[in-house]
Amino acid sequence: MNEPYKYVLPESELPKAWYNINADMPVPPAPVLHPATREPVTPDFLSVLFPMSLIMQEMSPERWVEIPEPVREIYKLWRPTPLFRARRLEKALDTPARIYYKYEGVSPVGSHKPNTAVAQAFFNKQEGTKALTTETGAGQWGSALAMACSFFDLDLEVYMVKISYEQKPYRRVLMQTYGAQVFASPTDRTHYGRRLLEEEPDNPGSLGIAISEAVEAAATSGGRKKYSLGSVLNHVLMHQTVIGLEALQQLEAAGDYPDLVVGCVGGGSNFAGLAYPFVHRNLTQGATTRIVAVEPASCPSLTRGSYAFDYGDTAGTAPIVKMYTLGHTFVPPGIHAGGLRYHGMAPSVSALVEHGTIEARAVPQLATFEAATTFARAEGIVPAPESAHAIRVVIDEALRCKESGERRVIAFNLSGHGHFDMAAYDAFQRGALEDYAYPAEAIEAAMTQLPAVAF
Repeated sequence: MNEPYKYVLPESELPKAWYNINADMPVPPAPVLHPATREPVTPDFLSVLFPMSLIMQEMSPERWVEIPEPVREIYKLWRPTPLFRARRLEKALDTPARIYYKYEGVSPVGSHKPNTAVAQAFFNKQEGTKALTTETGAGQWGSALAMACSFFDLDLEVYMVKISYEQKPYRRVLMQTYGAQVFASPTDRTHYGRRLLEEEPDNPGSLGIAISEAVEAAATSGGRKKYSLGSVLNHVLMHQTVIGLEALQQLEAAGDYPDLVVGCVGGGSNFAGLAYPFVHRNLTQGATTRIVAVEPASCPSLTRGSYAFDYGDTAGTAPIVKMYTLGHTFVPPGIHAGGLRYHGMAPSVSALVEHGTIEARAVPQLATFEAATTFARAEGIVPAPESAHAIRVVIDEALRCKESGERRVIAFNLSGHGHFDMAAYDAFQRGALEDYAYPAEAIEAAMTQLPAVAF
């Protein structure tokens, strides 16, 4: 047998433009609101946090946005990434399904995050920004932005969720190696952080809290610093679509087209990166691919949250957006999929779920690590805990194909490797991990804190 295991594109086939979902959204966009006035934001307000080029990308109705040549040149360090046919996993599951995965772990920092980090650093440098501030959960985003800032000679402050800071020390070391300053959030460096530490000295932190600190640090810098976000916003998701655009070409080379596309989802970036080009074909070309977003049962914004206007951060200083949310005061348990511990969801992903264009599922922590172990023993790659959520659903769907005899094509995004997550795998193997179900009463309490808006 001479069947390929991977499909590799030459650098000449690297996409020249990102895909912008704004052009094809089946529902009109909800306004982004000022956190104080609760009226639609102006570019002047957003320019305190972001360079104008990214603000324009956020609002752009254009379907295709050109990737600048300096960004494409840096992309070539790891892009195009390979598409693998998971033949050994198919055999292990004894399934007739054909499983493909786009492997973003080949980037220098081991995840999909540099796809937007490099772009954001470039546009900030172009407009004269001197330093960036950001938050990070598992450390993948912080590592990617630290690398990107080193490429463009920008300073970087990273507010890392304290529980992840403690669980994943080598992510911190990686960021520091690239020249970033890394702080365990909540910190004593910001007004909001000091307030939280006074109330709860052992506060484990959350992405919402870290965002609040990073936003405050940028907003009070007198224009020297801008804020950079690794997920949620439209321009971030758009930068990630190089993943799906490459995958379309690679699947064509394989002679297949997916019946099902799966991605893990925390804020929405890696999921949208693979899925949105397929959503585009569903919406504009009559394709019928099922699109499934998979989240942790302990942080179930899509499956148990409300579709409502809410703050993007815990302090209530970031813009208010309409999204699926568990409430901005939500503090998730310390699960090991740190990149999925956000209270809300990207507005575009939320709108597509609400519209029925995308399906949402939640899976528990132990089942994800079981799936990750099965995948690693078959394919050899130890996946990041975040990616393992997608793998759980892929395996479940492949086993359904085994029962029904259907030869469906399944594609998913393996958004990063788990080489920095050995503590989590060790805890799983020792039986020290447990499932968390976020209590309904806690969600109900957080819902009472949603901002009252007129839209």
